[in-house]
Amino acid sequence: MKQQRTHLPTALKWLMLSQSMLTIGAGVVFPFYLILIKDIGGDFSQYGIAYGLFTLIAALLAVWFGKRSDRYGRTRYLLISAWGMSIVFLMFPLATGIIHIYVLQVLMGIFGAMQRVSERALAADLTDQGSRGEYMGKYQLGVSAASGIAVIAGGFFIDLFTLDWLFYAGSMLLFIGGLMIWRLPLESRARPEHDHSAEL
Repeated sequence: MKQQRTHLPTALKWLMLSQSMLTIGAGVVFPFYLILIKDIGGDFSQYGIAYGLFTLIAALLAVWFGKRSDRYGRTRYLLISAWGMSIVFLMFPLATGIIHIYVLQVLMGIFGAMQRVSERALAADLTDQGSRGEYMGKYQLGVSAASGIAVIAGGFFIDLFTLDWLFYAGSMLLFIGGLMIWRLPLESRARPEHDHSAEL
């Protein structure tokens, strides 16, 4: 008997599109952080500290934001993180010292924690339990493909434009990704299971 194909719910498609746009916006910049740190006189150890600050802050706040997304809803945190990161990207070209980079990395860690936890929880909320693995596989395919495309594109663009331009372009893509999140229901509480009304 031929197995029936499962299609991504409409709300999950919008979530995938928005997060893919955010991934592209971040991906065209992230691999080239070292260039910015070198430009302001930094070294490899300071690059490690800067990236470590982002990772550690995001890890430390993950549970805190996870609990609050249960209480206040995932979508609002996705909006805040997308537009917050968009603003932070505009600040990077203004950085003149490594301390500025550290502060910006801490801010990115805060918004990154919001985004990662809320995205994964909302993706689970929007899928049926019996088909969740297939849904999540398709979702991950779309977001991961966007990440790969972004890194490749960033490598080409940095030869044609300045690093500042990449930050501005990334900021614009993050802002657009936030607009896509508006297509999702701004829920007051996350739904524990897939709601077919979100497919309308």
